[in-house]
Amino acid sequence: MAHGTFGWNELMTSNIEASKDFYKRVAGWTYQDMPMGDMGPYTLAFVAGNPVPVAGLMPWPETQPGSNDWFAYINVDNMDAATEAATGAGGTVVREKFFIENTGWIAIVKDSANTMIGFLEPAPM
Repeated sequence: MAHGTFGWNELMTSNIEASKDFYKRVAGWTYQDMPMGDMGPYTLAFVAGNPVPVAGLMPWPETQPGSNDWFAYINVDNMDAATEAATGAGGTVVREKFFIENTGWIAIVKDSANTMIGFLEPAPM
């Protein structure tokens, strides 16, 4: 996954079952739930014939910012360099980097136009 390309898309939804049904009907997605402890399951979406998930869906309270929206992540080669570049370009690191097993490092950034975006430094395969 090349630096600067979109690497992941995630739907934060207040109605996971309705969202799953919609994308199943529209895009033909199938799903696999992964446990996330107290947050409930994280759902991976798949396209027929492709073993690599195309997106993630997660339950998110309707009262929380970002609810019922898609959130994108940009691949970065080096998380520290990317967050430093973001702040140098007038952005703000909203959530410092954190590690997700079998995924990699993630940070949430607000760009200079106040738009939220995620950075993803994928874990080595």
